[in-house]
Amino acid sequence: MNLTDTAPGVRVRDIVLDADGIPLSGLIALPEAPPRATVVAVHGGGMRAGYFHGLSHCGQSLLNLAASLGYAVLAVDRPGYGMSAPNFPKGATLSEQSHVLHTALDAYAREHDTGAGIFLMAHSYGGKLALHAAADPRGAAFLGLDISGISHRYAVDPARLDDFHGVKTWPLHWGRLGLYPPGTFSAAKPLVTPMPPREAQEATRWAQAFPGLAARVRVPVRFTFAEHEGWWHHDEDTIASMRAHLASPRVVFDRQPNAGHNISLGWAARTYHLRALAFAEECLLDRELTPGGAAPARTTGPGDLPGTARIPSQR
Repeated sequence: MNLTDTAPGVRVRDIVLDADGIPLSGLIALPEAPPRATVVAVHGGGMRAGYFHGLSHCGQSLLNLAASLGYAVLAVDRPGYGMSAPNFPKGATLSEQSHVLHTALDAYAREHDTGAGIFLMAHSYGGKLALHAAADPRGAAFLGLDISGISHRYAVDPARLDDFHGVKTWPLHWGRLGLYPPGTFSAAKPLVTPMPPREAQEATRWAQAFPGLAARVRVPVRFTFAEHEGWWHHDEDTIASMRAHLASPRVVFDRQPNAGHNISLGWAARTYHLRALAFAEECLLDRELTPGGAAPARTTGPGDLPGTARIPSQR
């Protein structure tokens, strides 16, 4: 099935963002009316932006769903993937990716209405980028983060990233076959790409990097772990450790039943996406109701809402 197929009333098309001369390819879907906010979706390692536009089952695509609910949606190829790959022949570090992403989003916001602001939705390795981007001083403008498929403790030896798409790592990515609609794996082939070597090298240092990043995140964040997650520990001790490091005003942890690591390509995709967008709605409401706040906005669009979220921490 072609990745440009869409639900009625929603058009998904290719887009190229300009990050000061570095092209970031991706997909965009816009609502019929001015957007409530803009969801920026960031894929994991060895994938592409189309991860968030699965079409093997009705309702699977985040872009279709979110646009139908009034959001603008950008699914971007992370720096080092897609059109930016020639600029980073060996990949980019997470700090480099964060700078490029912020630069691209600033350029996009100067030309487009982003509504109340930008909400980051990220999967797996993209979750590392989301935390880097939120830890950057510019990240204080984000409405919030929704991250799936990552903690700070690997459940496997990260050295296995050297064989990231090998036979032995396949169950870690997918889990049981029955968790995915028929046709998923053939449709996903164009999305799968080698993980750049600099990413694989940096992955081994994630446990050491997480505490410092988490301490600089100042926006609400929600983490989701698939029931059949294989890459990461997500036991109560791990969750308590993550919570202790995070400085976010609100921290939420959730588990998604009937899902493997690649949640957004499975039967549970719509359920997960609805939960993620519900969290985005909570972040929007909190921003709107905060009296006298002065959120650092990166947009000047007519849909901007005043205020900044300071919900008591759920620790």
